Amino acid sequence: MFPGFQLLPEQASTLAPRVDNLYFFIVAVTAFFAVAVTVAVIVFAVKYRTDDPLAVGASIHGSIPLELAWSIIPFVISLVIFAWASDVFFDLQRPPNQTLEIYATAKRWMWKFQHIDGQNEINELHVPVGRAVKVTFTSEDVLHSMFFPAFRVKADAIPGRYSSVWFQATKIGEYHLFCAEYCGTSHSGMIGKVVVMEPSAYQAWLSGGAVGGSLAARGEQLFNDLACNTCHLSDGKGRGPSLVNTFGAPVQLSNGSVVTMNESYVRESILTPQLKLVAGYQPLMPTFQGLLTEENVMALVEYVKTLHAPGAGVSTVSAAGPGETPPPAAQENR
Repeated sequence: MFPGFQLLPEQASTLAPRVDNLYFFIVAVTAFFAVAVTVAVIVFAVKYRTDDPLAVGASIHGSIPLELAWSIIPFVISLVIFAWASDVFFDLQRPPNQTLEIYATAKRWMWKFQHIDGQNEINELHVPVGRAVKVTFTSEDVLHSMFFPAFRVKADAIPGRYSSVWFQATKIGEYHLFCAEYCGTSHSGMIGKVVVMEPSAYQAWLSGGAVGGSLAARGEQLFNDLACNTCHLSDGKGRGPSLVNTFGAPVQLSNGSVVTMNESYVRESILTPQLKLVAGYQPLMPTFQGLLTEENVMALVEYVKTLHAPGAGVSTVSAAGPGETPPPAAQENR
């Protein structure tokens, strides 16, 4: 009837049909009751109309079955929607294991993506079809919102905080990427595309274009350049806690609380180290707020995630050249 007209974006992820089914169910329920109420109002208005201005309506004492029906039926429908929406929401928020990890930074007015193998992209994101992809991102300036319409996922990019979305593309092609939060003058131009490729084509694309090694390798270089390896020793005997085999594990804080070492905690510990001090250590670590870009922080986070093997907590690259003294900030605990 309307050539070229599409009510919703194409479904191109495993989550898209589930989100659409829930949406259509809610629309159908809303439309049904809207039509039912409208029809009832019209029928009653016609059936009980009168031309007598002095007519008095009959006394009505109510109906218990009717009152129970219009209370119980909406309640049951609401529970169905709640349970269904919760199931979809939990799947949207919990990526599966072995996802492809990608980092992103939002800034006016572009999206910058960093693959862990070292490739960087601006306003483009290459991913393989059939594999779960997790994008961890933040904002470098104001509030943005990463929105993949074809994948039915969206989350705010908040300055000073990590957000994440995940999806598993099901169709090869190119799909829109938008900023869904008004962020300033050129908000409408903050757009991009996702290129979904065959796994073999994606591997071929990954093999070229990497600059400066993998993201973890860049993080290791920063870890040494900032002399973090002088305090975070692998044996735990340094002025800072060992980082080996700690990512994803619980961390006991000096105030008695326990947090999980995830991307957000590592970022927070780099930029505001005194906020959540690890139990048993002194508040000696300086802040790197304003000294590191978000891309560098992400590289450090990715490096910390790789510290699993014994001895990996001590970097193999010297923090200072022969005869050189590390900078004052680098001599304090990290």
